[in-house]
Amino acid sequence: MKMNVLVVNGPNLNLLGEREPEIYGRKTLRDLEREVRAHAHKLGVRVQFFQSNHEGAIVDELHRLRKWADAVVINPAAFTHYSYSIRDALLAIALPAAEVHISDIDKREGDFRKISVVRDVCGHRFAGFGFASYTKALDALATEHAARKKRR
Repeated sequence: MKMNVLVVNGPNLNLLGEREPEIYGRKTLRDLEREVRAHAHKLGVRVQFFQSNHEGAIVDELHRLRKWADAVVINPAAFTHYSYSIRDALLAIALPAAEVHISDIDKREGDFRKISVVRDVCGHRFAGFGFASYTKALDALATEHAARKKRR
């Protein structure tokens, strides 16, 4: 199956392996990318990764790769809770999307973590499965993509 997926990671995910290992574990962002790339390869999916601590850079990357990508896997991190610009960018590019989180944000501290402004523009959501949140998202998007192609 020919499918391109943009995998976007938001703020502080560049510190995976160092940051709050009791929540996020000891694996790094590079480890995550290796695992996702290996899983994507098994599915016949091409992936491109992008991480930024800057909201506008994420919006720009979504816009830039909108014609290349068939779908988006996004961990907006802290932007999940308040970034209407990322939400609107996902809506504007009109690609199937999956919201992912390494931890189960609904069970984390603070009521603000339970708010996701991107939830309603993403067809899938996987949270609390560690790095497997990303592979589950790839599986769901690949299945959806194959079904769409079959209908054509």
